[in-house]
Amino acid sequence: MGWYHYDNSNNLVLKLYIQPGAKNTAVVGLHAEALKIKLAVLPINGKANKYLMRFLADCFQVPISQIEIKEGDKSRQKLLLIRKSGLNPDVLYGEKNNSLINV
Repeated sequence: MGWYHYDNSNNLVLKLYIQPGAKNTAVVGLHAEALKIKLAVLPINGKANKYLMRFLADCFQVPISQIEIKEGDKSRQKLLLIRKSGLNPDVLYGEKNNSLINV
């Protein structure tokens, strides 16, 4: 399995490695079999998770309510589910052109 796949309900499942406390929020590339995302927020009182969900909601143009952390709520390694995303995971990291998002 790579850093993303679709489940039986056609929901997008992302395998992420999160680095909180960075200067900027950015998708920086692959880390093992996960997509590494740096977040410009500290992991205090769930702020990093909320920020990550807002970031992904903006990238995939879905409401935050359609994003769920399935595993890794208190870990850098996370498994997230995005329901009914009409956009391809290439919006985060295009493997063909290795494009990255910086915010």
